[in-house]
Amino acid sequence: MGLRFAAMGRIALYGAVLAIGALALQSLDYLRLVRSNPLDIYIVLVAAGFLLLGLFVGARLFGAGPPQAFDGNPVAQATLGISARELAVLHEIAAGRSNKEIAIRLGISPNTVKTHVARLLEKLEARRRTDAIARARELGLLP
Repeated sequence: MGLRFAAMGRIALYGAVLAIGALALQSLDYLRLVRSNPLDIYIVLVAAGFLLLGLFVGARLFGAGPPQAFDGNPVAQATLGISARELAVLHEIAAGRSNKEIAIRLGISPNTVKTHVARLLEKLEARRRTDAIARARELGLLP
């Protein structure tokens, strides 16, 4: 067992010496390249600098600004007569929740949720929940 670890240690030492030698040869090759083509290297460095500068300036000029706060179009909400509770139910419908889940989340009875959904469908002139969600998004009531 001890002989096996000694052999492994020697192999690791030889591998490390070979890796250092290969690194030294590569650095000599790199130095030769740098000395024989200095103008090309400067051109590449200047081009990389302009690339980074262009990316930075482009991101600053054309990047998206801070996200706008969603206000829920209070004018449309008032015009349609949608209450705050109905709007909360509408948000829950848009999240894909059932009447029972909405009732649990909002702390109201499932029958109350059904009433709010029926009024929302009437106010948004929709036949189904998906139609109501699409109409609410058109009006800006939902993001």
